Amino acid sequence: MALPIPSQSARAVVTGASQGIGLAIARDLARYGHNLILVARRGELLQEIAGELENKHGVIVEVRAVDLADREQRGKLVDEIKGREINIIINSAGIASFGPFKDQDWTYETAQFDLNATAVFELTRAVLDGMIERGTGAICNVGSAAGNVPIPNNATYVLTKAGVNAFTEALHYELRGTGVACTLLAPGPVREAVVPEAEQSIIDKVVPDFLWTTYESCSAETLRALSKNRRRVVPGPLSK
Repeated sequence: MALPIPSQSARAVVTGASQGIGLAIARDLARYGHNLILVARRGELLQEIAGELENKHGVIVEVRAVDLADREQRGKLVDEIKGREINIIINSAGIASFGPFKDQDWTYETAQFDLNATAVFELTRAVLDGMIERGTGAICNVGSAAGNVPIPNNATYVLTKAGVNAFTEALHYELRGTGVACTLLAPGPVREAVVPEAEQSIIDKVVPDFLWTTYESCSAETLRALSKNRRRVVPGPLSK
């Protein structure tokens, strides 16, 4: 199985496309000739990225400035893509919180659940019928190595990623024989190739350099795995 062939009418949807893994995958998909729908909250930044990809690769790039944690905004996007020819979807958007669960801001925690889990659940369902009917498609949901273990002070994030991990791998088996690939991306620490010391987080400073993988490397491994319909891809040495 290979990735779906780019076409004028088809679109690849990438959420969380304004930064990190989502941006890296969007750039690679554009390089391969796929027309895109980029989804993130920051519309102006998405427009800049769209211009970059259109000018560099000659693809069509649509922008959707959507907060996927917001039920109404998410619902409008779901309704739209149900009626579009979506041949690839990369569910990459996500946030995290750190500290004791009882001390977390409840509004943020529920938004984290809706973004990390509910949006993945709903957007995946929205594209399934069309992909199965056409006999081709590719779904990649970004879980995490953190979803494999109980991590104190990271409870909500672990909950959402454990769900995405299990959901995506179960769906992988359900879709066998349909022509639709479904791959879980479960990375460990991922960052830019070079992070200035002044911009390093606590995690940047605690985790040794050799355990990190870059967004670009993560994207390359992910698309390679998706093209082979692998159940799970775990870029980075720490994840393995």
